[in-house]
Amino acid sequence: MIYSDLNTKSLEELKALLKEKKVLLFELRAKLKTMQLTNTSELKLVKKDIARIQTAITAVSAN
Repeated sequence: MIYSDLNTKSLEELKALLKEKKVLLFELRAKLKTMQLTNTSELKLVKKDIARIQTAITAVSAN
């Protein structure tokens, strides 16, 4: 996910996307605990996506 893609989205779309990513992160953490997650780098990617979305939300809210 690229930050420039997030700039064009509305606040509602960003919040929905953030909720999706947080659910995905929860699922990945559950898989990690039960030893079902084979690619642990997915956790890092999802966390970074969440941070990008939160940054975009802050930028939209400031305007």
